[in-house]
Amino acid sequence: MSGHSKWANIKHKKGKADAQKGKMFTKLGRELVVASRACGGDVNNFRLKIAIENAKAQNVPNENIQRAIQKGSGGADGAAYEELRYEGYGPGGVAIMLDILTDNRNRTAGEVRHIFSKNGGNMGETGCVSWMFQDKGQLTIPREELKLTEDDLMLIALEAGADDLETDPEEFLIYTSPEAMEGVRQALQDQKIPVSESVLNPIPQNTIEITDSDQARKIVHLMETLEDHDDIQGVYANFELSDSLAAEF
Repeated sequence: MSGHSKWANIKHKKGKADAQKGKMFTKLGRELVVASRACGGDVNNFRLKIAIENAKAQNVPNENIQRAIQKGSGGADGAAYEELRYEGYGPGGVAIMLDILTDNRNRTAGEVRHIFSKNGGNMGETGCVSWMFQDKGQLTIPREELKLTEDDLMLIALEAGADDLETDPEEFLIYTSPEAMEGVRQALQDQKIPVSESVLNPIPQNTIEITDSDQARKIVHLMETLEDHDDIQGVYANFELSDSLAAEF
């Protein structure tokens, strides 16, 4: 999953810029609304709890968080968002999956299809690439905030049920099964280990290595364009950038 880690680091840096533009706040707010609606505003619900923690990690104001929870638990107030998953291919046959939250599926489908075709890809049928991915819990730990050694972190994570640990110049990524995610997150919290993000993501089981610079730029531009779309909550792909290309981006 090393290629996924490199792309995650690129997205992490890009996410800081998104937060400044307000895009991150918008997407986190939507997730809060949908999670709250699904559980009736129960803050002990796992999905809502994770949504709240992720919003706080991105410095979303508490009043915004509470407003989104109330909006979701209120039922009829506000837009009725629908959760969808789109699939497709990028340049070079890269497999791409998208998590969608939309109040107009026809509009969103048309816009996403246009983004794919304009950037050398194509939107596919349901199931065309999902078999290449496996849902995993992903916990992000900022390297600069960790007071323990990497070996200690790995030991705590594995003993709590984690599957894997990846390192990056800026952060650690801990992967778990969906069922073990909450237990691992709680074990890290008990040890006062800071978790900046907790998400359940589809992770590619195998990756395509990209070594050509032009092709890499086309793929990354497609990924960024998809992520910039207001209705797209998550973008996942099975490409791996070479070390030199990862450094470029």
